[in-house]
Amino acid sequence: MKLAFALVLALYLGLFSTALCRNISSRPSIVNIGAVFAFNSTIGRVMNVAVDAAVDDVNSDRSVLKGSKLVVTKSDTNCDGFLGTIEVLQFMETDIVAVVGPQCSTIAHIISYIANELHVPLLSFATDPTLSSIQFPFFIRSTQNDLFQMTAIAEMVDYYQWRQVIAIYVDDEYGRNGIAALGDELAERRCKISYKAVFSPVATPSDILDLLVSVALMESRIIVLHANPTFGKIVFSVANRLKMMGNGYVWIATDWLSSFLDTYSPLPSETMNNMQGVLTLRQHTVDTKMKSALVSNWKMLTKKYSNALFGLNTYGLYAYDAVWAVAKALDAFFDDGGVISFSNDTRLKEANGSNLHLEALSIFDGGNLLRDEIRKINFTGWVTHNRLLVQLFWVVVVPPETLYSKPSNHSLANNQLHSVIWPGETTEKPRGWSFPYNAKELRIGVPNRVGFREFVSKDPTTNTVKGYCIDVFTSAVALLPYAVPYKFIPFGNGHQNPNYYELVNMVALNVFDAVVGDIAIVTNRTKLVDYTQPYIESGLVVLAPVKKRTSNAWAFLQPFKLGMWCITALSFFIVGAVIWILEHRINDDFRGPPKKQLVTIFWFSFSTLFFAHRENTVSTLGRAVLLIWLFVVLIIQSSYTASLTSILTVQQLSSPIKGIYSLIAGDEPIGSRLKPLGSPQEYANALELGPENGGVAAVVDERPYIELFLAKECRFSIIGSEFTKSGWGFVSVPRDSPLAVDMSTAILRLSENGDLQRIHDKWLTNEACRSETNEIDSERLHLRSFWGLFLICGVACFVALAIHFFIMLRRFIRHTPPDDSEPSVGGLSRSGRSIKKFFSFVDERKKNQREGRRKGRHRGRRAMSWLILKVSIEIML
Repeated sequence: MKLAFALVLALYLGLFSTALCRNISSRPSIVNIGAVFAFNSTIGRVMNVAVDAAVDDVNSDRSVLKGSKLVVTKSDTNCDGFLGTIEVLQFMETDIVAVVGPQCSTIAHIISYIANELHVPLLSFATDPTLSSIQFPFFIRSTQNDLFQMTAIAEMVDYYQWRQVIAIYVDDEYGRNGIAALGDELAERRCKISYKAVFSPVATPSDILDLLVSVALMESRIIVLHANPTFGKIVFSVANRLKMMGNGYVWIATDWLSSFLDTYSPLPSETMNNMQGVLTLRQHTVDTKMKSALVSNWKMLTKKYSNALFGLNTYGLYAYDAVWAVAKALDAFFDDGGVISFSNDTRLKEANGSNLHLEALSIFDGGNLLRDEIRKINFTGWVTHNRLLVQLFWVVVVPPETLYSKPSNHSLANNQLHSVIWPGETTEKPRGWSFPYNAKELRIGVPNRVGFREFVSKDPTTNTVKGYCIDVFTSAVALLPYAVPYKFIPFGNGHQNPNYYELVNMVALNVFDAVVGDIAIVTNRTKLVDYTQPYIESGLVVLAPVKKRTSNAWAFLQPFKLGMWCITALSFFIVGAVIWILEHRINDDFRGPPKKQLVTIFWFSFSTLFFAHRENTVSTLGRAVLLIWLFVVLIIQSSYTASLTSILTVQQLSSPIKGIYSLIAGDEPIGSRLKPLGSPQEYANALELGPENGGVAAVVDERPYIELFLAKECRFSIIGSEFTKSGWGFVSVPRDSPLAVDMSTAILRLSENGDLQRIHDKWLTNEACRSETNEIDSERLHLRSFWGLFLICGVACFVALAIHFFIMLRRFIRHTPPDDSEPSVGGLSRSGRSIKKFFSFVDERKKNQREGRRKGRHRGRRAMSWLILKVSIEIML
């Protein structure tokens, strides 16, 4: 009974399993895989041969599948979404365990849904960066993501310092998503796609012509072409006819071009001529033994499997590796106990009544395990010599494996590319931008100023604009390597200065294309528009009335303040007393009666001011103190001389305003900010009136206006230093326009060659105050600056002579006896004889005159020595 039950149970389970599953085997004799690609495309043609060669190589190596045979079923999608889907559904009925392909991103999106539903790993060559294993778990990318080659293109654009590119691409998932990745990478480098030229997947040559005509009208000359070889050849042919492959253009083609060249080289001369100067990228693969063997046998393989001759491209290498990846993964799948079995999809039962026979589609039960085994495959030693999913594009001149062996270095100095022959057969790097020949005139707004018309103004008679800013602009435009049509449009009513914020906002509103004038570069304006390089500095300064301060009779007292005079005089007395203390016991020059010693102290100390002291110092301490004091005297004397010279020779201007901070602290009206002033005459009138009479205490404005005002008005001056830093520039639109960069370069050239200064001198330099300034600078000294000194010296001389006269008169009366002779002897009266005797007495020498003369010579030599020392020290200082 038990035996019968067991047999019934076994039969029931066998029937149940037969109904649900089929093709159950641990290591079957045949394993079916699929291959999906466009047979007649550049990539599909090479992949077809590579897949067949890989299948034969796998089957010939019994160590791979260990007795199982790999069979591939191919389907031609022709890169058509609808037909490709039908083809895939048909061969999915054959219970395949993996699919190699497709290369078309459109087909890959559709098949990924089918692969997910049936649990069949899909080893796709689609480069669409939006295809992700997160959305499609069974999608396995067997080539590089387009994000990597778009990163390489963005790096190349940034390397050559271009900022805008034009993208030409086909309007499908491959084109749209690839260019979207390029836009993201360019944005990270502060670059952008300025224009997207899109064509239909079924576009005609006429459509391509119209598209390229619109591209030729754009400013950017950097063109990125992301298409397939069929459309790529048409684009280059039409561009060549439109003269878009010549000087100034840069064409960058994605890796479709390198695949086309590798496959069909050598190309016809006409096709090659259409592509001269084009840059392209090629996916890098390391040279390995398997790659070398495949390359060497490729010619034979193409004859064997396709009966045609064509070259091997990188997609063929990846297709060859993809087949080997499936074979290796299947071997690991079987080793891990996996079996090939399929289950019916219960969600397809509802469609059993249709003619599509969807019930024939079944789920691969071991799909998850096989997918994981494929992801583990390491391709070391195979054709591509890299992990399947970690491969990059490189634009450097050395292979990636060499860079990987060195420390990471992303500096600009390390980024080196080989020299390039650009379109037009030139090695000079193209500028990347050009002003279109048929472009409309630039509408350039200019402020119609009322005051300070030297900067910019409208001539009422000729209706033209002129001024310093206009000359700078026209000179800069003349240096551009291309013609720029433009017209000036005055802004303002001509009765008052226009509002500059409104003028700049007109550029942002596209009323004007640019603005030329005295436009300061300030923060709130930079939020609206871009500026060129500043062509003049324009920080804020303070303008105030000044008075010329002349020197007076007591100017010689001004170098030192009262405290300095007092301390200096006290120091002379202290030093003299110290020297007397150190010398009076051992030095006869410092001995004698108290009165004499007191006189000696004063005389010695003050005579050191002129290094004319006659007393010798004997003690070591005395000499040390004297040496230090003489050095101090030398410094004081030199400082006094320098300060007095400055006071007497340099123009002294005085103003109650000391700078911006004194204005902030005060409450006086300030011109041009708190009280609007718009012309030089208003400046002068308001400053002359002063705050008491309805005027202003000072004017705060930009330096160019103030300097132009001071060129004619010499009664005023800039007080303090510039307290803000800014400049004037030309306003440009659109933002990041290359024209602004070229104009900035032209302004720098004007500055370097001196033209900018010559324009400045033409409009903003006036001779009215220059001659007066020269007269002030070269002003000679007047007697009024020194008559006080002469008065002091004269009084001193008069007092000294008076005292000396009375002393001599007293001595004459004391030592000369009275004259009792006749009133008149020898023609002289008694008074005459007395006067003669008095002068004879004064002229009489003392007995110790010789000794005094000796001492005098000694003092003279000593004074001469000190004088030489003083002159030497002053020269060194």
